Amino acid sequence: MLVAMADPSTYRPAPGSIPLDPGVYRFSDEHGRVIYVGKAKSLRQRLNSYFADLAGLHPRTQTMVRTAARVDWTVVRNEVEALGLEYTWIKEFEPRFNVMYRDDKSYPWLAVTWSEEYPRVFVGRGNKRRGWRYFGPYGHAWAIRDTVDTLLRVFPMRSCSAGTFKNARAAGRPCLLGYIGKCSAPCVDRVSAEEHRAIADDFCQFMAGRSTGLVRRLEREMSTASANLEFERAGVLRDDIAALNLAMEKNAVVLGDGTDADVIAMAAEPLEVSVMVFHVRGGRIRGRRGWVADRTADQGDDELVGTFLTQLYGAAGELEVADGEVNGERMPIPKEVLVPVLPEDADVYRDWLCERRGARVDLRVPQRGDKRTLMDTVTRNAEEALARHKTRRSGDLTARTQALEDIQRALDLPEPPLRIECYDISNLQGTNVVASMVVFEDGLSRRSEYRRFTIKDVEGQNDVASMYEVITRRFTRMLAEQEVLRSAHAGDDGAPGLVDPATGRPLKFAYAPALVVVDGGPPQVEAARRALADLGITGIGLCGLAKRLEEVWLPEEDHPVILPRTSEGLYLMQRVRDEAHRFAITHHRTRRSHSMLESVLDDVAGLGPARRATLMKEFGSVSKLREATEEQVRALPGFGPTTARAVLEAVGSAPTREVLNTATGEITEA
Repeated sequence: MLVAMADPSTYRPAPGSIPLDPGVYRFSDEHGRVIYVGKAKSLRQRLNSYFADLAGLHPRTQTMVRTAARVDWTVVRNEVEALGLEYTWIKEFEPRFNVMYRDDKSYPWLAVTWSEEYPRVFVGRGNKRRGWRYFGPYGHAWAIRDTVDTLLRVFPMRSCSAGTFKNARAAGRPCLLGYIGKCSAPCVDRVSAEEHRAIADDFCQFMAGRSTGLVRRLEREMSTASANLEFERAGVLRDDIAALNLAMEKNAVVLGDGTDADVIAMAAEPLEVSVMVFHVRGGRIRGRRGWVADRTADQGDDELVGTFLTQLYGAAGELEVADGEVNGERMPIPKEVLVPVLPEDADVYRDWLCERRGARVDLRVPQRGDKRTLMDTVTRNAEEALARHKTRRSGDLTARTQALEDIQRALDLPEPPLRIECYDISNLQGTNVVASMVVFEDGLSRRSEYRRFTIKDVEGQNDVASMYEVITRRFTRMLAEQEVLRSAHAGDDGAPGLVDPATGRPLKFAYAPALVVVDGGPPQVEAARRALADLGITGIGLCGLAKRLEEVWLPEEDHPVILPRTSEGLYLMQRVRDEAHRFAITHHRTRRSHSMLESVLDDVAGLGPARRATLMKEFGSVSKLREATEEQVRALPGFGPTTARAVLEAVGSAPTREVLNTATGEITEA
């Protein structure tokens, strides 16, 4: 079904009518639904950019402008107010063209019902309630339940439901926890409401990170009890101290200076971004949480960080949260917020956070030390979370079936492509040119079918000629193996199996794919088409996937196919392309390491091909061989003390240089 697009000129504000002041604007469609909210230092400059040259806008932004039917704005006094109003509108209208971070799962909170007469502690999920104290969120519900179970021995506060509490009070008997010492049983008036609230306050103090004073107090009470010959009480206090120490050990110290900080890291891909936050209080990790969001190619990391900060801290101060105290009110914003990159207008975000917290907030990128190390750890967690998110999606049979059907419709294939092969080229300034072939069957990778190619007939950096060579070699092999099968099974009634009758080994290249995907745009697609045509091969689908805008290019077509961002087919093709890219880079790094080692060892007297192969197999690269000792080299077969010293002298005097890997953007030592 085609959707009518509005002409932006029909609702463009009159020249000079847009103020120059800072403010917040919103685009609405013909039904009045808000579809995008943004902020600007200068409303006139920002809004004019949407109407000046539509062809220069990102495709997603073009779609937003054409979908809208009107634009409104509100002038504010400064950029900090604009940031606050932008958050309010995004929360109210949930516009579909704004980046919206979604929890990658539901994380549990530890809640204390502080507003009740007898506060209760429990582990739960979902929305917060005013007047309660919250700790977390935590990565695993079982872990925090285990911690609470340990702490109830020391802080025997109520943990039962309202129904259980009322039943116990009516019966005049406490529940099992009251009998085993894990509840002070306020239901039967063993303690007063004030005494129970003091126990609950100690519990909250410990969970908020102020544990040192509690442990010291218990140690003093234990010493006093021992001096008064109250050994039974001293033994109970000793066990309580051990329980507190056990609970503290479960939250390892990561920042020795006792810093309160939120550490934010990202793992971004062309279509999605994963964000992970570690909540550090008193130098210990008190919880972690992850989000996943869709992204577009025109969104930089700085913009993604700014949007995330707005969403994460926009609700700060609306509820009581026991992460830190400022002016008597408990606020969730810590003293430090560590991010991978500073957002644009970082000072505005910093001032906004300070305003929300009511005190100074340091927003910065850690450069060295423990905080940089912790940032690296959070980054790895974000990468793993994104990988798990993609694995869950690819493991869904319904989603995989939908993806193959989406690809079939978009590329006009006769049937869903059950076998997809993808090819990628990798090189470093035209040297060590390699290619990869990865195979996906029924939407899942078949690693046993992967193949590596070393480009032989192309000199220099020529991805188009390299792609032609790879496709030619792969399908020449297919034709040869199919001919072997036809000859071996001539006259048979049934279809031949994919097994060489002479050797009994499988002929995996004889299996023709339903779709060939090349990493690149029209030039690479044309090279693959010519290769197939020169071999006389027909009936195989062909397309290219360009990285910048995720466009799908078909042979001899002037315009690309644009799959919807929510399409499972686009997600599958991106996974196939990224896997081919990863596989090609891995092969390229191995080849580069071996060639560097061979060149360094060329001038070593008495070192023939066999000994060089032994060194490459054992060490693999110049840097690893440079770290080896003479004893390690002498231990290899065929190496004596003279040859071992000559090898180490050669690699020790080899010049080092920094080189840029154009495929990964990584700088390495050669």
